[in-house]
Amino acid sequence: MAKLRRSLNLSVKSVVLSIQILATAIVATNAVASPADTEFESLAEKIWQYRLQQSPLNASYYGIEIDPAGMPDNSPAALAAEYKATQAQLRALEELDTTRLNEQNGINLAVLRHRLLNVADSYKFNAHQVPITAEGGFHTSLGFLPGSTNFNEEQDFSNYLSRLKAFPEYFAQQIAWMRQGLEAGNSQPSVVLQGFEQSIDGYLTQDVTKNPFYRPFNNDYDFVEQKQWAQLQQKAQGVIKQAVMPAYRQFRQFMTEEYIPQARKSIGVGETPNGLEFYANRAKHYTTTDMTPKQIHQLGLSEVKRIRAEMAKIIEQVEFKGSFSEFLQFLRTDPQFYAETPEQLLMQASFIAKQMDAKLPSLFKHLPRTPYGVAPVPEHIAPKYTTGRYVGASKETDAGYYWVNTYALDRRPLYELEALTLHEAVPGHHLQISLSREMENTPLYRSSYYMSAFGEGWGLYSEWLGLEAGFYRDPYSNFGRLTYEMWRASRLVVDTGMHVLGWTRQQAIDFMKENSALSEHNITTEVDRYISWPAQALSYKIGELTIKRLRTKVEKALGSKFDVRNFHYQVLKNGSVPLSVLEQQIDAYISVASK
Repeated sequence: MAKLRRSLNLSVKSVVLSIQILATAIVATNAVASPADTEFESLAEKIWQYRLQQSPLNASYYGIEIDPAGMPDNSPAALAAEYKATQAQLRALEELDTTRLNEQNGINLAVLRHRLLNVADSYKFNAHQVPITAEGGFHTSLGFLPGSTNFNEEQDFSNYLSRLKAFPEYFAQQIAWMRQGLEAGNSQPSVVLQGFEQSIDGYLTQDVTKNPFYRPFNNDYDFVEQKQWAQLQQKAQGVIKQAVMPAYRQFRQFMTEEYIPQARKSIGVGETPNGLEFYANRAKHYTTTDMTPKQIHQLGLSEVKRIRAEMAKIIEQVEFKGSFSEFLQFLRTDPQFYAETPEQLLMQASFIAKQMDAKLPSLFKHLPRTPYGVAPVPEHIAPKYTTGRYVGASKETDAGYYWVNTYALDRRPLYELEALTLHEAVPGHHLQISLSREMENTPLYRSSYYMSAFGEGWGLYSEWLGLEAGFYRDPYSNFGRLTYEMWRASRLVVDTGMHVLGWTRQQAIDFMKENSALSEHNITTEVDRYISWPAQALSYKIGELTIKRLRTKVEKALGSKFDVRNFHYQVLKNGSVPLSVLEQQIDAYISVASK
């Protein structure tokens, strides 16, 4: 494994001492490779090299210069060839004698297979015809290119500009697929795309030097002479004017004049071609379980009922005399619960994060070396964006970032901020994702992968862990925690309801308004997200319930020997894995620790 990582020239090399100790233990475990391990590792490396060649942007993001000036080829011939190759790769993995793989290669196989199945299934169900969601799409993903590109020599700027020059062709390929989707009835619903052009407008700046893609040229670099640097800046301005902005302008025109007016009026993906089969496939992908949509729906209803009972206790605690709906209206409208300025919201989020930073050593044996910052969601995507998100470090010299949405402050209640911060920053996504990225002697296709059920389950578990860490002492903040838990439980109900059971968009909005204190703006934004991203929202609660169930299992098995730091280590030590693999790992831990 170490040899593979070196050959890929990874940018992430450093890791805290505790993780180095873990890596040493893994090497010792795998020191004697069986023929099955050797065969698998050879095949896996070939598969991964192919995947990097197909995704040159991802390769550069990982610090691997396979085609540093290249862009993905989304032509019909290229995608068909990739699908055929992916099917062959899956068959080759199935033909291996996997019973003889060591523990770490068993996990590597599970993760690699999950990645490949997603590629194959996405093509099979024509997901490439819908490369956008209510929040953004391929055009906003490209917005991360300036920050994820390493500029270490003059050639790096030429490579970067070559990619920008290729934008028109790349956009044209995406638009062609979207037109095909419109004709086939496979599009996003028009209702979730109202105002979508705002996600494009931020790239259509009047001043080219203010364009997001010009950002690298606003810096100074010692390795470029002043005269050459001035020429590069002029060249960059020309490329952005002649290639980047025309591509975004054409896409905006296509969206506003063609796609949105012709997009389907139904909201459930079940009403698209093979939609019910696609939804079942996505539910399996995002939850890493075999639960059916109807089983998930019923689980959601039972969780909503349980959480409502806990909410009622808090309403009684604060001696509110009105009804449940009146209490929610009070929380949504009383000025005491809202920041007056974006800076105030960011400062409060930062303070909560630092409070949890101090608690981490008592809860975790190993902590990541990568730091994180707190920043607002970029203005050009904020209106349609979720309330907060974690953005991982793109290279070794970067920090991760906890994004807080400061748009429409009267819809960002402070009583939810503790839960949001613990989920997105620490001990949630920043800690979990950074530890995964910093694993050594682990192939990149595993350490870089994010499984939604595991990652989002950990994020929601982290909110609950705040109780143990001494947070939520204010009953309103604790109600905010329950509101976030209710938010995730409601997702199970409304996501399956809209996509499988025929629920309307308004029915979903009303259900969430009746059961959570989320602002109406947040609820509408979230419902549109569920409509446009089928089944992804199912992963949170199912992952959280699994982790909590496994913790209870360990507590009962070990009794006085239970150590929460050891439990968290066992959950996080292998990175993002399917829930079935996590359960196997916890069972193995119990069998050893209980002796």
